[in-house]
Amino acid sequence: MASGARAPGPEDSVRTVSPGRRGEKGVSAPTGDSVAVGTLKSAASPVRAVVASPRPAKGKAGREAARRRLQLLPASQAEGRGEGAEEDEEPLLSVPEEDEEEAQPLPPGCVSPMRGMWRDEKVALYCDEVLQGCKAEDADEAMSKYLSEKLKLKDKWLGIWKTNPELFFVKYEEASIPFVGILVEVTCKPRQSSSSCFKVTVSVAEPFSSNIANIPRNLVNEILEELEHSVPLLEVYPVEGQDSDIHDIALALEVVRFFYDFLWRDWDDEESCENYTALIEERINLWCDIQDGTIPGPIAQRFKKTLEKYKNKRVELIEYQSNIKEDPSAAEAVECWKKYYEIVMLCGLLKMWEDLRLRVHGPFFPRILRRRKGKRDFGKTITHIVAKVMTTDMVKDLSSDTLLQQHDDLDLALDCCYSGDTVVIFPGEYQAVNLALLTDDIIIKGVGKREEIMITSEPSHDSFVVSKADNVKLMHLSLIQQGTVDGIVVVESGHMTLENCILKCEGTGVCVLTGAALTITDSEITGAQGAGVELYPGSIAILERNEIHHCNNLRTTDNSKSTLGGVNMKVLPAPKLKMTNNHIYNNNGYGVSILQPTEQFFIVAEEALNKGAASGDKKDDSMLSRVMQNLNLEMNNNKIEANLKGDIRIVTS
Repeated sequence: MASGARAPGPEDSVRTVSPGRRGEKGVSAPTGDSVAVGTLKSAASPVRAVVASPRPAKGKAGREAARRRLQLLPASQAEGRGEGAEEDEEPLLSVPEEDEEEAQPLPPGCVSPMRGMWRDEKVALYCDEVLQGCKAEDADEAMSKYLSEKLKLKDKWLGIWKTNPELFFVKYEEASIPFVGILVEVTCKPRQSSSSCFKVTVSVAEPFSSNIANIPRNLVNEILEELEHSVPLLEVYPVEGQDSDIHDIALALEVVRFFYDFLWRDWDDEESCENYTALIEERINLWCDIQDGTIPGPIAQRFKKTLEKYKNKRVELIEYQSNIKEDPSAAEAVECWKKYYEIVMLCGLLKMWEDLRLRVHGPFFPRILRRRKGKRDFGKTITHIVAKVMTTDMVKDLSSDTLLQQHDDLDLALDCCYSGDTVVIFPGEYQAVNLALLTDDIIIKGVGKREEIMITSEPSHDSFVVSKADNVKLMHLSLIQQGTVDGIVVVESGHMTLENCILKCEGTGVCVLTGAALTITDSEITGAQGAGVELYPGSIAILERNEIHHCNNLRTTDNSKSTLGGVNMKVLPAPKLKMTNNHIYNNNGYGVSILQPTEQFFIVAEEALNKGAASGDKKDDSMLSRVMQNLNLEMNNNKIEANLKGDIRIVTS
């Protein structure tokens, strides 16, 4: 390896927080959102696994047979075998009630105190109380000392052991069973090694409880015997109903999990960092910016995706190196170098994210690198017809001197466009990666019902529709986002118009970056994980006669902490927003949230904002009027209702 840098070695693979496969080295820790799996819905009603035998046999052979039979199948398969089942496959039956002890539902776990902490409180906890100004290479020791002191408060307590389902299941649906939880009695041993590697002794507690209703107790006992009743401490979550010392232990465990999930980086102790706690503070600020919506949902997802990819690549390299028994061959050496440099590149991206100066305005590099074509040399414009077959009826409304080109592929039509061209799309379902590369002033419009012109994103791509054209227009279309992490529409620069469109989102609805402008009329935006419309500082937006609903459907963050909803504005400098005759409803956050750099915190009463009260209500609301005037915010005759947290929130950034 190159001097001054090393690829991670097997000794680095011990920092695993999430439940892993038995015997597996280097299981990657989950990102911050998966730290506290929390109270699973099935805790109230445990999942019922499908098991072929009421009681597993004793010994290793019996355990293996039990694991082969313990399978959670899709509901359709669990309810009926179907005609296509193989004859030699063992039928799956439910466990008879009288022969096997039914597991009770899991008790509630201790509520994480960290979820209610403010940004400054988190910084004080980690930097002042736990790390106490230590260097990066001493962080492990500091975390171990902190956790050891807390564990002395109580040597025995009840907790839920959450482990990887692969320990018990051969076949299961990950969405149905993210973990197998068992109620256990925990006995803490004296301090051992790194806090991330602490082990505790556990035994099945009474009453026998699990999130899997009919998991065989014998199987649980025998697996614990095989593990010598020793499991990673960070896989155990204390339960409610115990004394206050247990709550202190629960907080300590959460502090350590979060540190290794989100704050710790394996490169920290390899680089000269003069102030390690300042670096930790920056990462806490990054996490808080993700949680409170300062960084838009799709951009936050890109960061998390990069962090998870970095951890996975690192594990791949560790495992690849450990499988080389002797001196590596030339091919193996090359493969090691390839994997190592992949890690170095991902490491560089993460460092850019962690630098506040580089991420202050969101994405730190443009998504579009294509140059504008401009107009054609002969000055004419072309209308591109997108349909499988073109008929005369399709073009009867066009003038006789219109130049036409017919394409059966939307991507090809966009690739052939110059400024001034029009793309006419007839009913059908299309995909087009060139929608993420809009640089020329064109019109893209559907003919027919907008619900019948469906353009879906390519799940393997980060972006769906991205524009930096001076003036681009989309009309009478349905945009359906599938898997992309950017907003469904991102306006990097210039002006974009969306008219009579349906936007079915999976990331943020529409992002308007600094200096860009957007007009949306007669359209519908729904399903966004973050805000339906995200306005960056210094952007401009006009929203007229739109429906924005069921947004802020965040899947991996704590909804109770999020203020996002229909429209989210960031001010510094203030964006300009004009909203007229919009209906903003049934969003999980606020209808409109405004992040402003001030020490004052305002929540506007719902009564003052309903029925267009934001700018036209007779009741004098001087505070709101003053804020709206300062922010260039004009709102007329909007209907903002039934949003989970309220209608408008003005809050410090």
